Amino acid sequence: MKHDFKVIEAKWQKKWEEAGVFRAEDNSDKPKFYALVEFPYPSGAGMHVGHIKAYSGLEVISRKRRMEGYNVLFPIGFDAFGLPTENYAIKTKTHPRKITDDNIVKFTEQLKKVGFSFDWSRVIDTTQEDYYKWTQWIFLKMFEKGLVFRSKALVNYCPSCKVVLSNEDSQGGKCDICKSDVIQKAKDVWYLRITEYAEKLLQGLEEVDYLPNIKQQQVNWIGKSTGAFVDFLIADKEEKLRVYTTRPDTLFGVTFMVMAPEHPLIDKYAKDISNMNEVEEYRNVCAKKTEFERTQLVKEKTGVRLNGIEAINPLNGKRIPIYIADYVMMGYGTGAIMAVPAHDERDYEFAKKFGIEIIEVIKGGNIAEAAYTGDGEMVNSDFLNGYTNKKEAIARAIEELEKRGIGEAGVQYKMKDWAFNRQRYWGEPIPIIHCPKCGVIPVPYEELPLRLPDIENFEPGVDGESPLAKIDSFVNCTCPKCKGAAKRETDTMPQWAGSSWYFLRYIDPNNNEALADKEKIKYWMPVDWYNGGMEHVTRHMIYSRFWHRFLYDIGVVNTPEPYAKRTAQGLILGPDGEKMSKSKGNVVDPLDVVEVYGADVLRTYVLFMGDYASAAPWNDSAVRGCKRFLERVCSLCDIVKGEGTTPELETSFHKTIKKVSNDYEEMKYNTAIAALMALINEIYDHGSLTKDELVIFIKLLYPVAPHVCEEIWEKLGGEGFLAQSSWPKYDEAKTIDKAVEIAVQINGKVRGVVTIPLNCPQEEALAAAKQVPDIVPFLEGKTIVKEIYVPNKIVNIVVK
Repeated sequence: MKHDFKVIEAKWQKKWEEAGVFRAEDNSDKPKFYALVEFPYPSGAGMHVGHIKAYSGLEVISRKRRMEGYNVLFPIGFDAFGLPTENYAIKTKTHPRKITDDNIVKFTEQLKKVGFSFDWSRVIDTTQEDYYKWTQWIFLKMFEKGLVFRSKALVNYCPSCKVVLSNEDSQGGKCDICKSDVIQKAKDVWYLRITEYAEKLLQGLEEVDYLPNIKQQQVNWIGKSTGAFVDFLIADKEEKLRVYTTRPDTLFGVTFMVMAPEHPLIDKYAKDISNMNEVEEYRNVCAKKTEFERTQLVKEKTGVRLNGIEAINPLNGKRIPIYIADYVMMGYGTGAIMAVPAHDERDYEFAKKFGIEIIEVIKGGNIAEAAYTGDGEMVNSDFLNGYTNKKEAIARAIEELEKRGIGEAGVQYKMKDWAFNRQRYWGEPIPIIHCPKCGVIPVPYEELPLRLPDIENFEPGVDGESPLAKIDSFVNCTCPKCKGAAKRETDTMPQWAGSSWYFLRYIDPNNNEALADKEKIKYWMPVDWYNGGMEHVTRHMIYSRFWHRFLYDIGVVNTPEPYAKRTAQGLILGPDGEKMSKSKGNVVDPLDVVEVYGADVLRTYVLFMGDYASAAPWNDSAVRGCKRFLERVCSLCDIVKGEGTTPELETSFHKTIKKVSNDYEEMKYNTAIAALMALINEIYDHGSLTKDELVIFIKLLYPVAPHVCEEIWEKLGGEGFLAQSSWPKYDEAKTIDKAVEIAVQINGKVRGVVTIPLNCPQEEALAAAKQVPDIVPFLEGKTIVKEIYVPNKIVNIVVK
């Protein structure tokens, strides 16, 4: 059979779509399988080969599951709100609605051309009103439950994008979108209290099957620590300065305190601080720094002592100086820290610079030269002296703090509340009304969706103001409570909002009464297997797990965790081994490959190119190798003889069924394809195969290269679609080789090999070994002293 891929692929894509082969059935009697991939952001550049690899992993599993009798939901949609589209819209003076719609059309055509088995009847788009109505609904439910609040804060502001960014969107002091340096700006910010769910998010990780590195990244992001809250008195004041520490056992080594420059106690006691002008100058400098700049570990330590106020060490009553320094942030912990310079590198550097006392409380190292951060015997610590076990010392310190009423055991999390607003146009309007009489009022549920107005000028406003603020018809409204004049919130939600619950909308995409029908949610959830990029295992996954857990708590969904299993694919690198980027000119367009080689070749190659979870470079010659493999598969039709099994190939077929089945489940797609390549070599060496054996072969290959396999299935007279046939089964007994090749040793040295029946009796094995041409010369004229036979492994003949 000729591999005319252009004809074959267009034919089967049309047939699959017309027959609705990949449509999932709600509430089917079949066991369900929900496979989820991260829905794409529809950029103007279209798909890249990374998308193909990202979706191909669960594409294989989904096609296999259908053949195993499952009712499979494998959906796709578009995460289309956000800054990239809006920035492009501003640049080209084109409305983001048009850009989004055009890009979605382009992506859809590309995805269909590659032949993914998505259920296209359930497509969602986060920018459509019938979708973001429910994003707003979830927000209002959170508002109702006290998980939404507004606070003035120093925020990360991108002067290029003219937008406020969360810490997560400006890591390293750079804007995630345009890579510009961000600056600090005081602004009213909407937050979601994700920290209220920190412990639930940690506990939930015990209930799911995530790759270990994915779990660990989430654990690190949440950043739970156990320790103690300790109250330091401000000397001569009726004021407590509370700190959190993971090492209360080192309190006797505290020789100074450091407060965030923004700490409210500074302003409260400004009149007592004799060097307030110096303090203000330093505060102004800090205000211009990003959080990244302030918290870098490797940098020169700066700070100013607050002359005129001191703190009192609660355990020994010693007066200690208070400093402000940029590395302490109000958003972390209590905005103040206790400093133990003998045993903390940052505190040590600070103390050395400012001439502050350094007291050793853990024996070890030389504190004259550096901080000692290891374990050891407690010294200079009163009731803690002599302790060598850190846990016991910490427990004893907490016991004493609680006994004296100056502190208690506590828990802190590194994760901060989620900054949840953008001063941009292309996003979900935040459904909040500001009334001068009633305060902050939610938009009534019955008025959802709060629609994004259709405007022509969507450039960001002055000083980080939303472009919506310029639209009087949108801003001016009536308070739902008092019916007086009021104003709408003009900030929009971040792009993460729509992607935090999209997997639920796939279940019931056209429901106007709820985000999804409860019975359908009960049938489909949780997602059985979710695959995506490692770059999304913290922000997106933690955000979506938070939203889902909240929906579970209010009875909307039936499972506390949204994803039962999570895996990740590696990057496809450019042919030069570097990350693909337009600037480097090493981007491979998947449709270029489809045009020259066909979709099946592209699909086969991205799975064969290396370990699925690892990065691998694109290799054009290897693509051509996959093309030759599929051509050989087509030519199998020409050597079919009869039906049933070929005795010489039977074991190989059963071994291959077992290996391919297991490898697909473990995402070892490259070794599964290699096994099929080895089998086809064996078939050609034999010279023929039966019709039944060819059916087995194409069923195993079908999830990877479905078009060509459907074509062969049809030519063999198969009924219906190969997609709806059954997955091959193997007989374990027939996966065992009937013959084995074992080494033959003479006096312990391998001198040859012999092929004998599996589990061959000793007499026969020894006789066969002595007949091997390479062995005969070593036996001639020799006396056999001993014969050793390890079944199926080795023969050793000792001679003299």
